[in-house]
Amino acid sequence: MESPDDIFYLKQFVNQHPNNQMGWYLLGKQYLLAGKEGKANYCFLKAGEVYDAFEDESHPLSDNQLQQLKAWDKQHKKKKLARRTALLAGLLLFVVVMIPANGALKKETAPEPLVAAQNQQLPVGVVFVTQKDRQPIGSAWNALIAAAADAPLLTITARLEEEAGWRKWKGNTKLLMAVRKESGASELQAMMLDRQTCDCEPSDVSAVAKQYEKWSQEQETHWTLASAIIQYERKNKKWPEKLDDLIRPYPNNYLAGERGGMRALFAGVSLKVKNAKAQKDKSIREQGAGKGGLTAVDGKETPQKDKSPLVGTNGILDKEWNQPLEVIVDKSTHRLAVVQGNIIVRSYKVGLGGEETPEGSFYISEKVKNPNGSDNGIFGSRGMTLSNTLYAIHGTDEPGSIGKDESLGCVRMGKEDVEELFDMIPLGTIVKIKNGTLPSKVQQPTERFKLEPRQNETNPAKVYKWLT
Repeated sequence: MESPDDIFYLKQFVNQHPNNQMGWYLLGKQYLLAGKEGKANYCFLKAGEVYDAFEDESHPLSDNQLQQLKAWDKQHKKKKLARRTALLAGLLLFVVVMIPANGALKKETAPEPLVAAQNQQLPVGVVFVTQKDRQPIGSAWNALIAAAADAPLLTITARLEEEAGWRKWKGNTKLLMAVRKESGASELQAMMLDRQTCDCEPSDVSAVAKQYEKWSQEQETHWTLASAIIQYERKNKKWPEKLDDLIRPYPNNYLAGERGGMRALFAGVSLKVKNAKAQKDKSIREQGAGKGGLTAVDGKETPQKDKSPLVGTNGILDKEWNQPLEVIVDKSTHRLAVVQGNIIVRSYKVGLGGEETPEGSFYISEKVKNPNGSDNGIFGSRGMTLSNTLYAIHGTDEPGSIGKDESLGCVRMGKEDVEELFDMIPLGTIVKIKNGTLPSKVQQPTERFKLEPRQNETNPAKVYKWLT
């Protein structure tokens, strides 16, 4: 049974010890007993790994857990008092030593103060829930709890349109909830945005919808930039030091230019991608050494939890955020899609060559503008070679062939489509050609993804002979 005295004590305790996760967890349990679920969820968010251990692993709480916490607090205060006493004695001794006979205090040059690096929280983030999730709000709260202190100041819960196992980035998106936390505040503010989800009178969604739209446009920049950083490291076995390493003349044009804010984003995105890869490599090494997979708890072996970062470079709460963009070509529907995990970011109608177009996995080994010196020749204004072969994704001077099997094996695209694809996917991007995998409906954005060119991406020294 909850006790007001216990709640009061625990509130005082977490104010004095804000990093004590057990204190936050116990306060959350007391709030649950009091029927204050909003306050309880906030406490569980602050509890972090302690909440995971007791809730996910089903470890029973001992009856004297609160008493143990109070005993620890009492002992902690005793130690703190002892440290203060010793510090005061040392200070007095220092004053005695430093004051000469004439009573003048010896003046020392004070060192520069050390400024601690602050954890900068992202202003907006998004957690996506699936159509099959029957408790989307619960799933969103679980993601927030798992994100803990890394959660953005405003987290929007959204549900993307789905078809055939794919989620559509440019489809019909429904916003379900928005959770706001003010810096230093003690509570989270939740706004329900969908009547069917909450079975209630929802809040006005217009302001949140504008923030989501702005976030989604920025997310595309993050995906392209992060993908270029990943592909650069894969090829060169080292990380790019600056954005200009990615925006170089042909044939090292990982990016076809830059767009607003990309230069300022580089350092943060690069650091997060590096940390994600380091964590993944560590997990692989531990599994190879027999240390991964299982861990002993109370004499029993249980699976270890995935330690991969949850919050992506733009605040997306998804364990798959660090997968680079890929391209999928579906021969049966004549569609080419840019995908991130199971999200279709873009979808285009393309021309193919039927049996002449090979199936399999390739990569973008070359990106060139105006192949053979022209932007309206047989290859159009852009060309992307597949794995150093004679197959390529390129434009065409026969727009009527789009959607048909009239090429000799290459992938033909319309002018606006191939130019957007050229800007969105970096050098090294994986291309998978399959048969029967993508929805037939194309996704045409209201505004094309575009990079401002900063380098020469033509190759006049070569005559291209792709299989048109």
